[in-house]
Amino acid sequence: MMLLDCPFCGPRDENEFHYGGQAGIAYPEAPGELSDAEWAEYVFMRDNPRGWFRERWFHGLGCRTWFTVERHTVTHEIRKAP
Repeated sequence: MMLLDCPFCGPRDENEFHYGGQAGIAYPEAPGELSDAEWAEYVFMRDNPRGWFRERWFHGLGCRTWFTVERHTVTHEIRKAP
């Protein structure tokens, strides 16, 4: 079980949150000009590192806000994103 530190509500059990995926993925500037392959790359392809990884989380059973943390993908250690 992970303990996530919501910046507004404090430390809470992971069951209160929804995973939002990799942080820092920008929406395409001209989405109408993307090919099917480029859309597939944007929608489905994400990094999968062994180590620290920036993630987005949504506090659905609390303040209902999105925030970014860094999680170690092996140890599940959590720290605030810079």
